[in-house]
Amino acid sequence: MKLTLEQIAHWCGGDLRRADPAHPATGYSIDSRTLEAGDLFFAIHGERFDGHEFIAAAHKRGAVAAVVARSWIAALGVAPDYAHIVVEDTLVALQHLAAAVRRYWGKRVVGITGSAGKTTTKEAVATVLGVGYSVLKSRGNLNNNYGLPLQLLRLEPEHDIAVMEMGMNHAGEITALARIAAPNWGVVTNVGRAHIENFPDGIAGIARAKYELIQSLPPDGIAFLNCDDAYVSQFGRDFHGRVIHFGRGPCANLRVEQIENLGPNGLRLTVHADSQRASLHLHLLGEHNVANILAALAVGLAAEIPLDMAARALESLQPEDKRGEVLYWHGATLINDCYNSNPEALKAMIATLAGMPAGRRILVAGEMLELGKESPALHAACGKAAAEAGVDFVIGVRGAAGSMVKAARAAGAEAIYVETPEEAGEWLRANLREGDAALLKASRGVRLERAVHLMLADGENSAGATSAH
Repeated sequence: MKLTLEQIAHWCGGDLRRADPAHPATGYSIDSRTLEAGDLFFAIHGERFDGHEFIAAAHKRGAVAAVVARSWIAALGVAPDYAHIVVEDTLVALQHLAAAVRRYWGKRVVGITGSAGKTTTKEAVATVLGVGYSVLKSRGNLNNNYGLPLQLLRLEPEHDIAVMEMGMNHAGEITALARIAAPNWGVVTNVGRAHIENFPDGIAGIARAKYELIQSLPPDGIAFLNCDDAYVSQFGRDFHGRVIHFGRGPCANLRVEQIENLGPNGLRLTVHADSQRASLHLHLLGEHNVANILAALAVGLAAEIPLDMAARALESLQPEDKRGEVLYWHGATLINDCYNSNPEALKAMIATLAGMPAGRRILVAGEMLELGKESPALHAACGKAAAEAGVDFVIGVRGAAGSMVKAARAAGAEAIYVETPEEAGEWLRANLREGDAALLKASRGVRLERAVHLMLADGENSAGATSAH
């Protein structure tokens, strides 16, 4: 939203200096490398970098002004000679500005959270709502305490609805994000063990953290809940607004009646809600995506979009980068799902791999991070699940993935352990045969996509469209 520097300083609670108060900012940035001329630069002090070190670079790229910390000015000893807004804390200022813009805009925000599938659900919800509304959706997975504010600052008067992904890895984070975004509607996909090392009371603590989104909704809000999830199904008990359940069973207001697995070509679904019924060909891989799609259809119905129109819109949905992409290499199929991983998501994709028509089914699974003391057992459970599902070969990559390899061997599968994604890629290049199917999945920090890049470096490959998580 284009605001004057005077408005921004007021809403940030800062002091504007060396600037024309009527000069507008045309955008907002915390990264001097991607900043565009006319943007307002927020000098955020992060874990690895202090944005104040890049103010000169931002100014050189055409920043209209910089938001800086009072303590930095004091340490500098002299005020900068370019336009700036002085605040106590630059991240807090960014959040205050985003909250003010959201309230000034004043329309509906749909918040989306869950342990797995948030980004896919966000894309699906935005796709459905786009049938009848002008929609702003958060980019990528920018869903934390600085990513969410930056997305809200992209709001324009012509937007009818904003769809915002909301992530967390500690208790209280979603509450803090909800104070900024003030969601009217909330979607919860599932509760799993992602980030469990940060929750001493285990998965129950994660569930309470996800429930923070429902707690934040106003009395006239709507909670969209996956009633197939043991925790999420209970989130509506104390909510005084409207609750809409989606899922496979009789608990659901909107449910799936039939699922046909089309292998690398996705899924064919038949869904039902009240007197409406629709079928759709979903170009996303794996039955775990059914809940994400049902959530989007439920939101669409609440927004008065007919079920058949919403279903047609979802047929255009394609997998995003490293989120269930299907690639072909010398006659073998690669499922590139390297963006992130947790035990529930990995098991869901193992089931997808097991259901694919293939000569051999090969799992390349990198270490899953932030699992704490439960990490060895959770990795072992995934290795056992892979063997029991009929996966022929398991390659564990890095750290705790060793427990997965041992469990897979014990359950009857062939398995090896490697230290790096590059070693996994070299193994695949040497051993993958025509007709085989290989799934690659790991936590973001493993960078397992390097194995894919190494394999495809010879140029003898082709990409195909299907699915994503």
